[in-house]
Amino acid sequence: MQCFKNAEEISAVSVLDRAFHYGDGCFSTARIRNGQIELEAIHLLRLQRGCEHLYLHANLAFIQQSIQQSIQQLQQRYPQVNGTLKIIISRGDGQRGYSLPAQDADVWVFFYPKAVDDFHYEKIASGVLKQAMGLSMPQLVGIKSLNRLEQVILKKEADAQGWPEALVTDVQGSVVEGVSSNCFILINNEWITPELRYNGVHGVMRAEILARMQQHGISCRQRYVDMEEIAQFQSLFFCNALSPMKIVTQLDARPLDVQACIELFNRLQLNQMH
Repeated sequence: MQCFKNAEEISAVSVLDRAFHYGDGCFSTARIRNGQIELEAIHLLRLQRGCEHLYLHANLAFIQQSIQQSIQQLQQRYPQVNGTLKIIISRGDGQRGYSLPAQDADVWVFFYPKAVDDFHYEKIASGVLKQAMGLSMPQLVGIKSLNRLEQVILKKEADAQGWPEALVTDVQGSVVEGVSSNCFILINNEWITPELRYNGVHGVMRAEILARMQQHGISCRQRYVDMEEIAQFQSLFFCNALSPMKIVTQLDARPLDVQACIELFNRLQLNQMH
C-alpha cells in the first residue's frame, strides 16, 4: 500500500488531523485499471458534493491534480497501476474543538495494488440485519463522510451471520441499502432502488446503473421500500464501485430469482466500465 498527501508520498498522519479526531472529511473508493480510474467522473462529482456539504476548502481542480500526480508517481513504480484507490478529503490539522479552521483541505490517495479484469457478477447468500440504521442530518444524507461507525457495527453482525453483504433497514422500518453497497430490488416485475432521503450513501455504481437503465429504456423507480415488502422481493442485488452486482441467491434462506439479475447485468454490459 502506498499513501500520498497532496501528491507527496507519506507514511504517517498528523495527530492533529481532524479526520482522526472527528471523522471530518469525506471519501470515495474506486477501481483503477491501467492507471485509469473507472467511473472517474462520478467519483469526482461525489467528492465535490461532499466537500460542498461539509464546507471543505478543496476545489475540484486541486482534487484532480492531486489524484493525477499521485497516479503518475505510481506509474513510475509499477509496470501497470491496477487495484483500488481510496481518496480521502480531510479538513486537515486543527486545534481542539469543533470550530472549522480556515485552511485548505488535504487530499489523501491510498493505493492498494491488485490484479483486475473485467467485472463479473457474484452470487451470494444474504439476509436482513436486525440492527437498524439511524436517520441522518439532512446536510449529511447521501454523503460518504469519514464517519462510518454505523457500517462498522452493521458489518460485525453481517460477518457473524457469514453474509458477504446484508440488507439494512432503518429505525423507521424502511429498506435502505447494504452495509457497504446500494441495492436494487425486483418487486412485481418492476425494478426499484430505495429512495435515500433520510440516510444512506449516494453510491457511484448506483448512479451508473440508474443512468444505463434509463439509456436502455428500463424502468427503475426510486421510492421508499417498507420492511413488510421484503416478503415480496423477487430478485435483489447489491452494488458498489468495486462490484457492480452481488446477486442474492437466497435472503434469510428464502430463494430469490437469480436469472432476472443476470439478464440485467448482460443487457447493461456491467462487465464494462469507463
